[in-house]
Amino acid sequence: MRVELPPEPMHFVNREEEKERAFRAVEEWQGRSRPLVLSLSGPGGLGKTELAYLIARKLSDRFPDGVLSVDLDDFRMGGELDPAEALAQLLDSLDVEPDALARQFKARCRQYWNKTFDRRLLIVVDNVRYASEVVPLLPSSGDSVVIVASHGPLYDLADGAAVDLVLPPLEDPAAMELLELIVRDRRLATDPEAARTVVRLCDGLPAALHVAGRWLRAHPLRPLPRLLEELRAELDSKGISGVEDIWDTTYRNLSPSAALLYRLLPLHPGTTFTRESATALSGLGPETCQDALEELAAAGLLELRVVRPEEEGRMRLPGPLHAHARRRAREHEAGGEAAEAQVRVLRWFVRQAQLADRFAAGPRLTVADVYGPVPGAPDVPLEDPARTEDRAVRTERSEDAVRWLRTERHTLFACVRLAHARGLDAEAVALCEPVWTYAMDHPHQADVSEVFRLGANSAARSGNAAWLVRMRCQLARSLWESGRTDDAGRELDSAFATLDLLGHGETDSKLRASTMEFRGTLSSVRGDWTAAVADFARSREVHLSIRNHYGAMLQTYRMGEAHAALGDLDAAARLLSEAYTGATEQSRARLIARTGFALGGVLLRLGRAEEARPLYEQALDGARRRRSGSEQVRVLDALAELADGEGRTGEAAGYRTEAETIRRHNGLD
Repeated sequence: MRVELPPEPMHFVNREEEKERAFRAVEEWQGRSRPLVLSLSGPGGLGKTELAYLIARKLSDRFPDGVLSVDLDDFRMGGELDPAEALAQLLDSLDVEPDALARQFKARCRQYWNKTFDRRLLIVVDNVRYASEVVPLLPSSGDSVVIVASHGPLYDLADGAAVDLVLPPLEDPAAMELLELIVRDRRLATDPEAARTVVRLCDGLPAALHVAGRWLRAHPLRPLPRLLEELRAELDSKGISGVEDIWDTTYRNLSPSAALLYRLLPLHPGTTFTRESATALSGLGPETCQDALEELAAAGLLELRVVRPEEEGRMRLPGPLHAHARRRAREHEAGGEAAEAQVRVLRWFVRQAQLADRFAAGPRLTVADVYGPVPGAPDVPLEDPARTEDRAVRTERSEDAVRWLRTERHTLFACVRLAHARGLDAEAVALCEPVWTYAMDHPHQADVSEVFRLGANSAARSGNAAWLVRMRCQLARSLWESGRTDDAGRELDSAFATLDLLGHGETDSKLRASTMEFRGTLSSVRGDWTAAVADFARSREVHLSIRNHYGAMLQTYRMGEAHAALGDLDAAARLLSEAYTGATEQSRARLIARTGFALGGVLLRLGRAEEARPLYEQALDGARRRRSGSEQVRVLDALAELADGEGRTGEAAGYRTEAETIRRHNGLD
């Protein structure tokens, strides 16, 4: 049973009425055609997320199939939510294999419904803005419960929300109780009036009380009236709220390095950050930045993210404090610290993404310059697979890099947007290339198309022909994968028009060959296999002319597939056999499996089943080693067809049962 819950908060008071209503609703819920929804709403800083997790923790024993969580702010780009990505996280938590994830949004919804049918799940959905954001995430089981935390009531969820809990600010007695738990200081008892002043300044917001309590603990020898004098002076001179004043006073008491980091953190491209990315942003160096992070945590000005395993070590500024830190940053705009920090962290992310790209995909055609280390900012702890002879270690290191790209995808998307907006065209293009590696395994995302569009615009603005060709090709693929083949064709036409501006070096030749391959692939998507064969053949000629054996082998494979689609089986068998031999000689494990499987299919159609069988079995073995569920299903179905044709019905049934088990595990129809 997977349980995605953070540790229980050390100090939590009140909310007894809300908890009692939630528990009673779950107790009385009979299970209908849709899950029970508990909606917790109220302004930032009231403790909605803590309450949601506390309720989930108390109810977890009732939900043996898992307690999952998803924060929608992690999937917003420019304020817009990508619900398909939120679904992807939930499906990952439900053990769906990454390569089995449905690509189209509607298909992903069906996959989610399949996985959640007849299950007892509890799901926490945080930072919801509209009810429409919740609907795709509702499991199909009426025995499940969804706890939603939002800033305002979700009125259009009324039919599904059996309980709508609007959280008010804490009343003074409860606020005082929380403050006493946080501070544990006799000064509160000896000077109750001063203590009540602190409570009133916090406006009943638990987030503010935590900051105020830690501020009081940081000055254990000063009398409360002396500490409050500064607060009153600020309140009188600026007319700001008491909560804002508490945060201002805490900020003024930070060391210079912690204050700098606090001002800069809202500029971080992603909603969460790590120690390494904070170091790059701040420019303080590892040790000083570590001290600053610890100081901010001790002051209650940032929070750790430990809900999911991949979030270990990640941090974020709580929502209300994020806005406060931005206001403090404006006071220093004239000094240029924000601009310098953003350029620094962008270039750091470019370097990390390039390293992860190389470790995940191996050497490949790229057009951007390679970025070196950012002074004073450590690289992420990824290791080069090429530096070991151990196949298992190589695979593990490559998978670590793939995971990093997936975990940081939204930050990388945000980096591209920021780089383009700041006119940093080289950085925008350089970031799009690692995004390409991620997108190859996760197509059909609107965010990816937007990112590649910005990359193409940056390339056009720069006037760099190689960049423009590469970016337009990448954009074209994301467009045709979304069904926009006409738009993809226009992008490729523009790419071809730019080829004349290229030089005659090896990289330029590879770009020409790659562009032809892209056009051939688009033709195959459209079903025009004759045009596809012609483009793949021209691409292969270019690769052969520059002695790029890998590129030539890949185009030979594509030509073989195209001839098979045209029904020219003898030519397909010859080409695929050549590609299979080339992949074997070059030790390209993935392509050995792909070319072997394709060749096996053609041989089977030619009536040469005995030759096809070992190729299928080799492809299945490779798919199992890579733990690729979708590839296993494809090969198992082919083996079942082969066995049926040879009269081995029992063996065929075994293959189909294994394939069906994998489909069912991944929620596929």
